[in-house]
Order: sequence, then structure tokens, then C-alpha cells
Amino acid sequence: MSVLKRILVLMLVVITASCQEKKETKVFTEADIAIIPKPVDLQLAEGVFEFNDDTQFVISEASQKEIVSILSDKFKSAAGWTLKVSEKAPQSNYIEFISDDSLNDEAYELVVNSDKVTIKAKTYSGFLYGLETIRQLLPVEIESKEVLNQTDWVIPNLIIKDEPRFKWRGLHLDVSRHFFEKSYIKETIDMLAMHKMNVFHFHLVDDQGWRIEIKKYPKLTEIGAFRNDQEDAHWDGRRVTTPEDEATYGGFYTQEDIKEIVAYAKSKGVQVVPEIEMPAHVMSAIAAYPELSCFETPIGVPSGGVWPITEIYCAGKESTFEFLENVLLEVMELFPSEYIHVGGDEATKTNWAKCPHCQKRMKDEGLANVEELQSYFIKRMERFISSHDRKLIGWDEILEGGLAPEATVMSWRGVAGGLEAAEQGHDVVMTPGSHMYFDHYQGPQNLEPLAWGGYTPLSKVYEFDPVVETMTPEQAKHVLGGQANVWSEQIKTEEHSQYMIFPRLAALSEAVWSPKASRNWDDFSKRILSQFKRYDYLDVNYAKSAFLVMEDVKIDMETKEVSVELKNEFTDADIRYSLNDEKLTDKATKYTQPLKIDKTTTIHASLFKDDQPVGVQFSKTIAFHKAVGKKVTFKEIYDERYQGEGEFGLVNTLRGTKNFQDGHWQAWLAKGMEAVVDLGEEMPIHEVILGTLENQGPGIYFPTAVKVYVSNDGKSYKEVGVEKRPFAKNPSFDLKDFKITFDEQSVRYVKVVAESMKTLPNGGDVWLFVDEIVIN
Repeated sequence: MSVLKRILVLMLVVITASCQEKKETKVFTEADIAIIPKPVDLQLAEGVFEFNDDTQFVISEASQKEIVSILSDKFKSAAGWTLKVSEKAPQSNYIEFISDDSLNDEAYELVVNSDKVTIKAKTYSGFLYGLETIRQLLPVEIESKEVLNQTDWVIPNLIIKDEPRFKWRGLHLDVSRHFFEKSYIKETIDMLAMHKMNVFHFHLVDDQGWRIEIKKYPKLTEIGAFRNDQEDAHWDGRRVTTPEDEATYGGFYTQEDIKEIVAYAKSKGVQVVPEIEMPAHVMSAIAAYPELSCFETPIGVPSGGVWPITEIYCAGKESTFEFLENVLLEVMELFPSEYIHVGGDEATKTNWAKCPHCQKRMKDEGLANVEELQSYFIKRMERFISSHDRKLIGWDEILEGGLAPEATVMSWRGVAGGLEAAEQGHDVVMTPGSHMYFDHYQGPQNLEPLAWGGYTPLSKVYEFDPVVETMTPEQAKHVLGGQANVWSEQIKTEEHSQYMIFPRLAALSEAVWSPKASRNWDDFSKRILSQFKRYDYLDVNYAKSAFLVMEDVKIDMETKEVSVELKNEFTDADIRYSLNDEKLTDKATKYTQPLKIDKTTTIHASLFKDDQPVGVQFSKTIAFHKAVGKKVTFKEIYDERYQGEGEFGLVNTLRGTKNFQDGHWQAWLAKGMEAVVDLGEEMPIHEVILGTLENQGPGIYFPTAVKVYVSNDGKSYKEVGVEKRPFAKNPSFDLKDFKITFDEQSVRYVKVVAESMKTLPNGGDVWLFVDEIVIN
């Protein structure tokens, strides 16, 4: 046999052996399915469909190429394949789009078998959601930006029948308080589509910035889009600006930008709803055109918080309505949205009560008060918007004084406004601050980036239901759905914005898509782990707050024993802990019941998964010191609104957090603190520590100085130390221990004096917050 023949025979043997070698096929179970939001109905079957470089997409309309590109681009990046798109199905190995007019608008049916995949839908959105479901059935590595050669690109054989519970599944983004680039807006829209969300509420106008080009009124962006840069100060601690101030912070979207964003959103099945605020939250417009206000006083674009909001549009001048109608004509030309949001919230109408133009309007229209004048304002704008075949939507304040006939209400002050509107036969979008304000904290405040306040963790978002239990079936029909709001007073960067949105958007997506009966937190908390891996590949800066261990600390003042409860958001979480110098490893003690502490102890803890710690490690020191449980007397008692734990509040080992309402703080308004601790007997001490908080927004400032005095008779004191801290601007929330050390001496009484600014230079009383006097 020739050498060539031997080689050919050998190759044949190898090929035959390779063909006979049976490839192991992945067997899927329901636990492997991690789709968010959870489909209405999913039936798992045996077998898999495997993607390879010959897989084709079969479309019936040219517009479906946009949908296909979502997945084909993923395969190009992660697998290195360029998958074909055709209009005729091959014998096998394809994904086919089949139109089915019997389905509801956003519904889809997905059938996967080993030869082919079919998506049936009636609309563009239905096909899009079917493809997004395939994306989530694929390994998370499909999100990779680099080619991965060892991944099996298979999905399970199954049948899914799915459609949303609500038609309005939205996210509101405030770009007025802090401006975000067009690229970030498009990235956010991508993520909305991935989560089967369909409304992007674009908050383009507020006091601190006008963000949309209006060609008829160029000063709106020339002046209104920029403000004096005071980003080094707390949002509510910034000085009032004037028209003469240099304005360098801001930005706006050109009309071409808006067209691009709207077209991009359409390709992702997302409706962009513009918000053009009125009659309040419009100081940026009044700064550009002072004649729009009642008294035409020139103002600067505010650099920070404004309250109350008195500079609002004049409701008495016809020129105001001419301006707004012209603005809305350009807005409606740019946005094909069914809805135009007009705000309508937080208008302080004191100027209307004094304005001769407004008073004349009230007399001419037979209006009893300024609330009815606001109703007149909104009703008039509603007639204009309706005349252009659009629908007006506004915050629940538009109910005051009477609601415009065809208006839709967005209920943010709880659900009461939504209930009232539904009772009157109006459509409602539920977005209560309790569950839907994503500018609130989502984890322990000490470990989180700056937020507006409140506490809205992932599990609380998941509990949200747009339909209120007390609603009748008829009223429930008026609930269009739900929406999350991201207000950006404290959110300066795109990374921070993402952190506040994700993963809470995933929880919301399930709350507004999936049947209420199928929702289960334990099940969701398992599926969200897979979503986290996708976020990692997508470089999404999502919050891992749900992993964080939190504590609930109490002390029995009689026994001087501290009880520490550890918990996080996951049911039956595997929390393990170690004490003091013990390392936190997989051998650490599993937490099962509150820890009892009777001496200075440092607790380390973490959530564990697969014997590995997850998220940021928890660490807390319970410091027992010589003042614990001792008598404290004050020259002036603390404010009744912030009493901490009362008599022993400053000597109980319990430290406050950045949340000044956590119950551990004692506070003084417009005065300093002078406290005397009676140690009961003479004892040697060398250090005094005073725990304090600063949050300049609500007027909480660090002391300007802390002084310590000691005595043995409680009458004659000598100063042993002082720490001074001059006032400084601080845009953040911070904790600070003022630490005074001195030569050891034996004393019985310790006097601690914390000096306060008392009042601010521009007016307003100053709070002083203290949580503990530590004596060592």
C-alpha cells in the first residue's frame, strides 16, 4: 500500500471514529431557565436547538431585520459568526418569524425544537420580545464582546406563550438636574428592550435646565440649558444664582439628536414620552424669557434645589399660552408619542394670588381660587394637545381644582391620586414614591452612593403592583401600568445613574409584565443571579446591594448586653460571620440567630454562595466603653423630633448611620450641645470621641469645634482637649468621629461641648446631630 493510500485510510478511520463518537447533549431543567420577566406560560420539552455558523433567520418583513440584528450582532461578537437573513426557510437550522393576527399586540409564541425555532407575533414588538427571550435562553456568554470558542450555543426545546399584563411599562429619566449624553440614552433604551419595557419617559424640562432645542425660542437652550457650576456643594445648599452668573454646566439635545433617539427607541419597541413641565418647574424657561412669569423679574437658572417653587408661568397672560402652544407644536413634530407629559406638579401659586393678570383671568373665567386656575391652565393645554390627536398626561396634582376631560394621571404621591382618577373614569399610570422612586437608597445608606433619601430595595420593587387591592374591576381597567422614576438631583454621572436603575428595573419588569399569581420572590432571586452575569458582560454598573448584610442592633441597658441581628434581602440567605481577628472564610460560622455581645467586639459577615463570599463584606464594631449606661445630663435637652433612644441614647454603644432618621441620633436645632457624663466614680480615662453627622441639604452640619472638660466634683472643670473643624461645602453625606486624646487622668465627670454654626450666613437654622459619646 502506498504512503498516500495509508494516509487516506488513516484519515477515514479518524473521521469515522469522530462521527461515531456521541456528543453529550445538555439536558435542561426548569431551574436552568432564568428569563426575566417571567413568561406567562412555559412548557419545557426534551432536546435542544443548537446554533452554529449556518443558522439562518427567516423574516417576512424588511423591518424585522432590525430585530434580527439584536441577536445576530451578539453572535458576531461572542461566536465570530455572521448569520444569514433570508426570506425563505431552509430545511432546518433556522429561526423563523411568522405573523399571526390572532395574537394580542405585544404577545408572542415561541416554539423551539431541534430542527428550527419559530416566533409567532402580530406586531413588531411581539417579534422583538420573542427574540429577547431567545437571548435569555442562550448562555450568558452571548453578551460577550470577545469571541468564546468553548461555549455550546444551545437553547432548550420548549413552548412559550407570553404577553404583558400591562400596556405601560416605563422608566422615567430626569436629564434636567444633571445632563446625560445621547449615547447613554440609547444604552438605556437598549436595556429597556432587553427587559421588555416599552416606555421611556424623557424628563427634558425642569428648573435647573431646559434640554430640548426649540427653534422658535433659541434662548431656551442658549440660556436655559446652562447654569452656574456649584457641583461642589450639596444640591439643597447652593446659593441663589443671578442672570449675571457665569453659566458653564449643562447641555441640550438638538432636534436632530431627538429624532435619532426617537427612531432608535422605535427600533427597540420603545415609545418616548416627552415631558415639558408646566406651570411650575420652569425657571430655566423664565431665565431665558422673564416675560413668561407674573412679574417678569430676571432670574438665573437655578444651580440646585428650589423650594417653594414660586417662579412659575403666568396663567393670566395670553402670551404664556401662545409660547407653550408653539413649543408643543415643535415637540409633537419630533415625538410621535401617543402621550405628551405636561408635569403639573409642585406649583406654589402665591404669585398667581397677587398677579393682576391672573386675578383678571380668574374673574373672567369665574374661578374661585388658584387651584381652579391651575385646573383651567391644564384643561386649556389638554384641549390643545387633544386637537392634535395626542393625549395629555401629568402628575397627580393635575387633579386639583378639577381634572381635564381626557387627561391621564401619573400617580406619584402614593396611590391616592391614581385611585381618585380611576374612580372618575380616567386612565392612570402608577408610580408611587414608596416603590417606584429609583433615586432612593437600595441598600444600607453607609455603604451606598449618595441618593435622595428613602429606602427602596430590590425586594420592595418586586412587591409593587399597579392595581390597588381596593379598586373595583372597572377601576382596575383604567390602570395602564407602572413606571419607575429616576430623579437626578444627586445623580451626576451615567455610572451612578445605571447603579440606581439596575437591577431594580429587572424587578419592575416582572411586576408589570408577568401574571401576579406567578410572581415569587424566592424564584426571582435565583433568576436575577443569571441576569447579574449578563450585566457583567454588558459592563452595566448595577448595584449589588441585595447581597449586602444589614444589621438590627438593640441593647438591654439593665444587662448591658447588645443583640445583633444579621439579614439581607434573600430568603434563607447563607450568611456566615466571624468575630474580631478571625478570618471570614467558608469555614466561618453560619448565622442562625441574633448574636449576644457583652464586650467590645468586631463582627465580620457576608452572604455566601457556593461557599464563596458574595458582595461587600459587612464589618461592625460594637464598642463597650466606660460611659456605657452612665447618667448623662444636658444644659439644653435635645429636640423632641430627634430623641434617639432617649435617656441613654448617647451612651448605649448604638451608632447612627447616614440615614438621620434611623432612630439613633439626638439633635439640636440652632444651638450647640453641652452634655455631662457622670461615670459614677473616679476612673482613669485618656480619650473622648463624639460621633456626628453632616448632611447639608436638610441643614445638618458638623460641629465647628468639640471641647472636652473633666472634673471630680461636678463643679470645677478643666479643659483637656479640643478639635476644631471650620465650615466647608460638602455635597455628600458624611459621618465623623471627633476624637480628643489627652494624658491619662482619673476623673468622675466628663463634659463634652459641641459648638454649632447655629444659623447659616444666608439664613436658616442649623441642625447638630450626635449619636454617641465614647469614653476610653
